[in-house]
Amino acid sequence: MDIQSILIAAGSMGGLGFVFAVGLAVANKKLHVEEDPRVAQIMEVIPGVNCGGCGLPGCAAFAEAVVKGSAPVDGCPVGGADFSEQVGKIMGIEVTHGEREVARVMCQGGLKEIAYQGEYRGAQSCIAATLVSGGKKLCEYGCMGLGDCAAACPFDAIVISDNHLPVVDNDKCVGCGKCVDVCPRDVMEMHPISYKDRVLCKNLDIGRYAMKICTRSCIACGLCEKKCPFDAIHVIDNLAVIDYKKCKHCGLCATVCPNEAIEHLKKKKVVKEEAA
Repeated sequence: MDIQSILIAAGSMGGLGFVFAVGLAVANKKLHVEEDPRVAQIMEVIPGVNCGGCGLPGCAAFAEAVVKGSAPVDGCPVGGADFSEQVGKIMGIEVTHGEREVARVMCQGGLKEIAYQGEYRGAQSCIAATLVSGGKKLCEYGCMGLGDCAAACPFDAIVISDNHLPVVDNDKCVGCGKCVDVCPRDVMEMHPISYKDRVLCKNLDIGRYAMKICTRSCIACGLCEKKCPFDAIHVIDNLAVIDYKKCKHCGLCATVCPNEAIEHLKKKKVVKEEAA
């Protein structure tokens, strides 16, 4: 190939490259969308955990959704009240705070309380065990205790006890709901922190069978229903269910439950030490 052919080819390629570059530059200018500066302002104050607790893929997506009006300014469970107020100021919106929610374990069927259906030797995952045999515990409604919720929590707010049940640290829990999303038995629930009474059972079996499976199960005896002076608890499908719109958190239902399947959390007493 002579030098003239090489120069012609090089010139042609260079010309095409120049034409494409000009085209891309024009397209970039024409199609460019200016980002709302409020997105960057929100990103400056956002926690940046990218946990997905807001229901979006990450913090950047949340910031964009807030600016577009498709996500609430208080939609980040990690940031809490302070962050919501900052976002409200950026958006020019007054923020009213709702009650903080934390994860609750709606089961007491640990190794000491539950009957076994056999030894489980598969992957140590609740989801995997559900697909194979249901794990070691016989109750098909209860916690499997293999730790998917603890592994999913980005804030180390859940640990698995020696009794193979999750334990939630309320001080660390930010209410992101990751544990709820991964639980194959729907044992994890988000509750307002003020709720003091809870039915810690999900078993829908008839009472005599539920009793054989777990010593802490609800047996649908109805004593709680009869004891409640506010008509706030009823047995539905063999399981006691609390209506929190009516519940006054008196704890009377818990006092009559024969299997202690209902928990009543008492307020902690604050002891003030006098200065010596």
